[in-house]
Amino acid sequence: MSLNIKPLADRVVIEPAAAETKTASGIIIPDNAKEKPQKGKVVAAGKGTKDEPITVKVGDTVLYGKYAGTELKLEGKDYLIMRESDILAIV
Repeated sequence: MSLNIKPLADRVVIEPAAAETKTASGIIIPDNAKEKPQKGKVVAAGKGTKDEPITVKVGDTVLYGKYAGTELKLEGKDYLIMRESDILAIV
């Protein structure tokens, strides 16, 4: 996927995973009760700072905080842009 956005310094662009629509036991979750996903795929990454190079790469699946990042809509899709330090783990 080619994205027309290049994050600066230690920022990354993440495409959030789809919200769960059904529980493990098969109960369907209504739209107003769905939680924000905390998992996503890195689609673009900056080069990092002089002192700390970037550790995630495009294609990594990551976990991030529930309210981390800034939401943006680009080419009809929803994305999050955040600092690499807001990423909790690489899955």
